[in-house]
Amino acid sequence: MSEPTGRRKPRIALLFGGRSSEHSVSCVTAAGVLHAINRDKYDVVPIGIARDGRWSLLEGDPEAWSLASGSAPEVVVGPETIRLAADGAGRELIAQRADGSAHGLGEVDLVFPLLHGPFGEDGTLQGLLELADVPYVGSGVAASAIGMDKHFMKVVFAAAGFRVGPYVVVTDKQWARDEDAALASAGHLEYPLFVKPSRAGSSVGITRVDVPDQLRDAVVAARAHDPKVVIEQGIAGREIECAVLEGRGCGTPRTSLPGEVAVAEGDHTFYDFEAKYVEGGAARLSCPADLPDEAIAEVRRLAAEAFDAVGAEGLSRVDFFYTPAGEWVVNEINTMPGFTPISMYPQMWSATGLDYPDLIDELIWLALDRRIGLR
Repeated sequence: MSEPTGRRKPRIALLFGGRSSEHSVSCVTAAGVLHAINRDKYDVVPIGIARDGRWSLLEGDPEAWSLASGSAPEVVVGPETIRLAADGAGRELIAQRADGSAHGLGEVDLVFPLLHGPFGEDGTLQGLLELADVPYVGSGVAASAIGMDKHFMKVVFAAAGFRVGPYVVVTDKQWARDEDAALASAGHLEYPLFVKPSRAGSSVGITRVDVPDQLRDAVVAARAHDPKVVIEQGIAGREIECAVLEGRGCGTPRTSLPGEVAVAEGDHTFYDFEAKYVEGGAARLSCPADLPDEAIAEVRRLAAEAFDAVGAEGLSRVDFFYTPAGEWVVNEINTMPGFTPISMYPQMWSATGLDYPDLIDELIWLALDRRIGLR
């Protein structure tokens, strides 16, 4: 990777935490990147976003942001808050004290947003960075917004010709007008159902529903995270994931060997938050997945097409169901997938021959090489 003009190292702002329910997951992702990023090549600036939206310069010790059972990392704002300059020099970081005084912290060459969920992964932060002409890792405004909203994501995938499982959407207004009618809209779906916040990830707020009497409580639980809810019909099939990297230049998207998630026997009926992040051994991750060669080739092709369908850039993980009949049903695309060393996205690339530090390098190179503005 070539460095920008000048002798200094590229200055990379790692942005993590955020206002969503995935705040702690974002901190864990940051810990993984802080462990692996090459400090000899990059000047790393860790910036945490508190749950109230304030930015703060933080310590770069990865251990401070690791996740241990019963202890979730949390961004706490220090004596100074951080913001981007508002005078057109958007790459300049400004530190402001409580008394209103401010001082510059220099420019950054790139922002690496390690944020999951709304107000970070959904196009809002990307829009801020676009307005400030600051390069950043990952998808732009539209692709981030589509990838965050499970409803609009399904609309785009269906329009692109992908097979999408049956579902209904319950909006905030529909729920406020008539809860019973909103629940009845899912009457044609076959159980089990999966009730999800439309704009959340990391399996936060998701409930498996096996009988109709459980549906109302599941919708209420999902609405605690998002007033817009998606009710999906369960799909009989194996959960297969594929990691995607943007191609260099005008190249086509690159795909990893696919991986498979299998939940171990016990209290978990699906790949929920605890199985992903808290309870070791609750889930089994296999990569490459045990699939016929032709199925591997097909899911890699579909993952690349899904990446292009939403206009993704940088990185994405595309999740599918592989049915007993050998059909592929797209579940979702994640434009900022879990990025800890044990997350599926880095694991799949490692199995394909690209290790974690080199993956970070590649994402930085792609972002620095991408032109600013409309693309």
